[in-house]
Amino acid sequence: MPHIRATVTDPDLPADVRRALAEGLTRLAVSALGKSAARTIVHLDLVPADRYYVAGKTLAEGARDAHLEVSITAGTNSAAQKAAFISEAAAFLTELLGPLARGGVALHELHPESYGYQGVTQFDHYRLTRN
Repeated sequence: MPHIRATVTDPDLPADVRRALAEGLTRLAVSALGKSAARTIVHLDLVPADRYYVAGKTLAEGARDAHLEVSITAGTNSAAQKAAFISEAAAFLTELLGPLARGGVALHELHPESYGYQGVTQFDHYRLTRN
């Protein structure tokens, strides 16, 4: 059940690009991390460039950046899967959004007893779906 928060420095990102971003990140969660598309959440946070700093300075006029923070359940992915997701996500962001100032990707692994949704922890979800 990944939760993907994508921060992009473009509050006017067109609807078709927003949709492509959400669909592409969901596909990557499925292909690189083996996650369920139905359980993947993509949250887009579109911010003005003057509220986003790299090396202590706002981005230059017309420059763009993106950063992904992805919450996944600890112990459900190998180092190779996580590396593939980071590499493929960075390439996807650049392909879709153009050159990026930094283009970061962070995977946050959360313990299955401390992570869930609709009132069910990941621990209980895995336990209930495997019986």
